[in-house]
Amino acid sequence: MRLNLTYAKSRCMALMLFCALIFSMQFTYAQEGRITGTVSDSKGISIPGVTVAIKGTSKATSTQVNGSFAITAKPGDVLVFTSVGYNTKEVAVTEAKSYKVELADANQALKEIVVVGYGTSSRKTLSSSITSIKPEDLNKGSISDVGQLLQGKVAGLNITASGDPNKSSAVVLRGASTVNSPGSPYYVIDGIPGADIASVAPNDIASMEVLKDAAATAIYGNKASSGVVMITTRRGKKGTSQVSYSGYAGMEKVSSTLKLMNSDQLRTYLAANNASFKPADDLGANTDWMKAIERSTAYSQNHNISLTGGGEHGTYAASLNYFKKDGILSASSLERVIGRLSVEQYALNDNLKFSLNIANSTSNSNNEPLQNVVLLQAAKHLPVSPVLNADGSYFEDFGTTGYFNPLGIANNAQDNTKYNVLTGGFNTELKLPLGLKYNVNLSYQKTSSLHGEYYGAYYSKYSSGFYNNPDPAIGVAHSLVTFGTNGTAYRSDYSNTTKTLETFLTWDKQIGDHSINAVLGYTYQDYVYGEGFQTSSTNFPTDNVGFNNLALGNPYSIPSYRINQGADLTYGRILSISDFFRLNYNYKEKYLLQGSIRRDGSSAFGANNYWGYFPSVGVAWRISEESFMKNQSLFSDLKLRVSYGVTGNSGGIGAYTAKLVYGSAGTYYNSGVQAAAYSPIQGANENLKWERTATTNIGLDFGLFHNVVSGSIDVYNKNTSGMLFRYNVSPTLVPGGAIWANGGSVNNKGIELGLGAEPVKQKDFGWKTSVTVAYNKNKVTSLVSPYGSSDSTRYSDPEGPGQTNATLQILKVGYPIGQFFAYKYAGKDASGNSLFYKKDGTTTTTPGIGTDYFYLGDAQPKVLLSWSNTFRYKNFDLNVFFRSSLGGKIFDATRADLSYTAAANINNILVSAGNDKISDLKNSYYSDRYIESGSYVRLDNATLGYNIKTPFKNVANIRIYVSGNNIATITGYKGIDPEINQGGVAPGIDYNNFYPKTRTLMLGANVTF
Repeated sequence: MRLNLTYAKSRCMALMLFCALIFSMQFTYAQEGRITGTVSDSKGISIPGVTVAIKGTSKATSTQVNGSFAITAKPGDVLVFTSVGYNTKEVAVTEAKSYKVELADANQALKEIVVVGYGTSSRKTLSSSITSIKPEDLNKGSISDVGQLLQGKVAGLNITASGDPNKSSAVVLRGASTVNSPGSPYYVIDGIPGADIASVAPNDIASMEVLKDAAATAIYGNKASSGVVMITTRRGKKGTSQVSYSGYAGMEKVSSTLKLMNSDQLRTYLAANNASFKPADDLGANTDWMKAIERSTAYSQNHNISLTGGGEHGTYAASLNYFKKDGILSASSLERVIGRLSVEQYALNDNLKFSLNIANSTSNSNNEPLQNVVLLQAAKHLPVSPVLNADGSYFEDFGTTGYFNPLGIANNAQDNTKYNVLTGGFNTELKLPLGLKYNVNLSYQKTSSLHGEYYGAYYSKYSSGFYNNPDPAIGVAHSLVTFGTNGTAYRSDYSNTTKTLETFLTWDKQIGDHSINAVLGYTYQDYVYGEGFQTSSTNFPTDNVGFNNLALGNPYSIPSYRINQGADLTYGRILSISDFFRLNYNYKEKYLLQGSIRRDGSSAFGANNYWGYFPSVGVAWRISEESFMKNQSLFSDLKLRVSYGVTGNSGGIGAYTAKLVYGSAGTYYNSGVQAAAYSPIQGANENLKWERTATTNIGLDFGLFHNVVSGSIDVYNKNTSGMLFRYNVSPTLVPGGAIWANGGSVNNKGIELGLGAEPVKQKDFGWKTSVTVAYNKNKVTSLVSPYGSSDSTRYSDPEGPGQTNATLQILKVGYPIGQFFAYKYAGKDASGNSLFYKKDGTTTTTPGIGTDYFYLGDAQPKVLLSWSNTFRYKNFDLNVFFRSSLGGKIFDATRADLSYTAAANINNILVSAGNDKISDLKNSYYSDRYIESGSYVRLDNATLGYNIKTPFKNVANIRIYVSGNNIATITGYKGIDPEINQGGVAPGIDYNNFYPKTRTLMLGANVTF
């Protein structure tokens, strides 16, 4: 009986479980069903190709052309909508069977806040040309100069750099605008105007804005003709604290060398031409002199640690950066430490903000002593001569004029500069009623340079024929260098100090559909430069002291020695006062207007022109916001910009440029003694004024295919007039025979294109790409001045063998700055001698300097290109960056001088000169034979990284990476490297002064705690 009961209970339980299972299955299948819907953007336009997935499963579909979708789901599921160019959106499934989903544009560029002069703006309301660069987009590598961070990143910004760790990049925006100064942009760091970029470490940069057209830059008036670069450093965030470290170690090797003959090649060449070495030189060696002055491998390292955070009423950020880089030339190196502190404190319910920014940069630069001379001597030295004699002394042959051992020069001298930059800014911002805000900014910057040079007793051997090797420029020529006895030391200590007060009132008001932002301000600046001293001494008891103890020298026992106390006019003080006003207005963020004016006053100019006025106006139309654009899907953003403005340039002149200046004029006999005499060396010009650069800019900003592709096009016309220039005139007209005046003009016309796209944006894989293209045409339009209307000026004189006064370039109306003007090569005559064209079209072996010159192209590149690609696969990322310069020419004076076969028995020559006869005395004449294309395409950087998220407790992320710089270059240029200096008035000349470029391999890590 009990058994039957148990059996019955078991059957009942099984039946109940079976019924429950059937019920649950019926419930499940009853709830899961087909869900449909549509996906559109904020304008109601359907979006095709949107991925619709059920979160946590592999089930997914995509929208059709009309934006519709269908998928099987049940209540409680979550639909995830993803599409390139839009923010991801999640929608919970309910009992509803149809859904209407709207995706928001992911175009952060339009929402982005851009730093402009004396304020900020959203990108969508800009009416001017501004390019923003984020830290992740800056160039990677062992970079000692902030300018290199932007190389190839901004359309129209032409940056050239050598391998010298102690030399800044040449930075030219939208073409060379003047012959007076290099024309580098004006830097503003954390609101400190005119800040030295040596004070900021690359790791500390949060953003960089490049202000390009006059509508953006005119607010900085006389400082802005070459563009403005705004740098913002990292800040702390309220409620969070973070510690981060970044560092790398790198190794560098020379990427390219001169193709000079070795001993066997040169010996064979001489034998074929019935010539031979001097016995004193031919010691059976096979020396590579270029390698002898270089390190086989140069090492670099960088370490940066930062702390950021904040509380309810304040934030802080602090960082310490250490950088060390050995130059590839054996005596050169750079070591630098930068400390930075940023504090923000709020009060009065956050209506009052105090900001303190302090930074100090200390650099220790070891320069290659007489660097250009060392490079020249290494290139021309015979390979058959050794570096050292058998007794360990340096090999020298003083029987050959101008022939000195480059290792003897470099290793028996010191050249050191300790450079310090201290910047401080204290800002107060008070929010007032009625949308008003008042700012007071106080800033202080002091740069100091402690420089020392020492030329040991060995230099007493160089008693004659020792010339310097300066970089080419107007009025620059080789000069004889003399050294003292038993060692010569130079010591200088100079500082520049800038104190600035800026105060401005901002009114920001929204009235219905009308938005107004106005800024009214005042600036006072006190700039003192060249404060310090210089001195020298000679006749030291030992070389061990160097330049550190000049008191040990005994210069007075050398009757012919004169103590060097520096140049005239080293010290100066310039006071500046400025008023400025800017108004920004927009209606419905559709129609935009900006106008500004700045009045600058400076004590540096003539009494009749202390003041200058710099206005600008810009308008923009956001076409994409018009009703007729609502039903199209091609453009997600479209804005037309037009601007005009005037900026100024006061660079390259000093406090006394407009004044009558007296200088030393020897001595005269007075009452039995030789008294010092003084006379005018520069005349006064009460009408001296700023250079003025007027720029017209038309731009178009656009976003395509829901902002998958975005970009901008700018066309500009830039005219600089009243260029500042020093004129040599008759002393009967001007006391001293020299005067500074305004004269001449330069025009730049160009077009710029910047494109960015994110073609792939998936969970595990992404691809971002960007392209910049820039074209510029430069032309001198006038050389007329109050003190003459010279038709042209020839300059850049390398003074090659037998070519005294032979120049390479000319300033000429109708031609660009850097126009090459020299002989035109016509081949060889029957005897193997070089022929050149005369002006009348005939040929000759004796062309006339200047009279038989031709226009032979110029150094200005026609097109600058760059292409950056970033790939992401799970935790890996790869960035590949290409850069190109097309259309520019290079005058390879190095190749010309190293082709001088007539002296092949005492100076080395290039392999390419092997087909010229030793009897051809003019084969090295500066002609179009040595003008080459400077075009190149360079794989500038490739960086592969791997991210490890939360690898350990209290470690948020670790990223390790390997990076290569200057990986490969495609070029037809025969010299060391086609990236020749583009700054100044003499661009594109390669003249035995090119610091070798290197190829770098780095390993680095970023750690966030």
